[in-house]
Amino acid sequence: MKEKIVQTAGRAALGDFAPAFAHYNDDILFGENWNDGDVDLKTRCIVTVVSLMAQGIADGSLRYHLENAKAHGVCRKEMAAIITHAAFYVGWPKAWAAFRLAKEVYGESAAASTERDDYQNSIFFPIGEENPYGSYFVGKSYLAPLSTDPLPLYNVTFEPGCRNNWHVHRAKTGGGQTLICVGGRGYYREWGKDPVPLTLGSVVNIPANVKHWHGAAPDSWFSHLAVEIPGEGASTEWCEPVSDEEYARLKSGD
Repeated sequence: MKEKIVQTAGRAALGDFAPAFAHYNDDILFGENWNDGDVDLKTRCIVTVVSLMAQGIADGSLRYHLENAKAHGVCRKEMAAIITHAAFYVGWPKAWAAFRLAKEVYGESAAASTERDDYQNSIFFPIGEENPYGSYFVGKSYLAPLSTDPLPLYNVTFEPGCRNNWHVHRAKTGGGQTLICVGGRGYYREWGKDPVPLTLGSVVNIPANVKHWHGAAPDSWFSHLAVEIPGEGASTEWCEPVSDEEYARLKSGD
């Protein structure tokens, strides 16, 4: 889902003194321009940081846009590379000034971007927060609700080796679930059948009342969209975990 930028700084700072400028700042620059949809927000953040750096601006404006870039998926490693690249074109002293602010925004303690940050920047959909249904998973997973109406749609992300328990999507009629893989590598397995490898673009249609599990490969993060199919009396029955011994057999193809 497309995020909308909302800005109120112009009116907060200059609404009484310069209402026209505040309007142009909040409604035109950040309202219409930043939200026109032709360029994604992460790219806009990068262009803006480099534009300010090129002018030698290293005040609160650059800090704001560095923070904005961080909030929209530009990780520490990427920002360091962006400023380094721009330095050859706009000037070394300007890069030093930009780096001083970037180090404060990204934090000295962040010696390197985390695996989660790197993976998030490799996929389109947000990872979200720690999965509230984590008790039904072996390993750590994350959940990002994307839509609830008219069809529930979630992005589920698994850290390497994470998988959910065996489970069944119960329904009297209809029901079931569709998985659409959007990042990394994983597996889907129905009770009594061989595991099915899943990669970017794989689609799995899970019938109602079929016992199964799905999760990440041992050496890869994994994300899929989960589409809940409407059905009469639909519910999820959680069963036993996928044991380490059973999961280890994926490597040998057993």
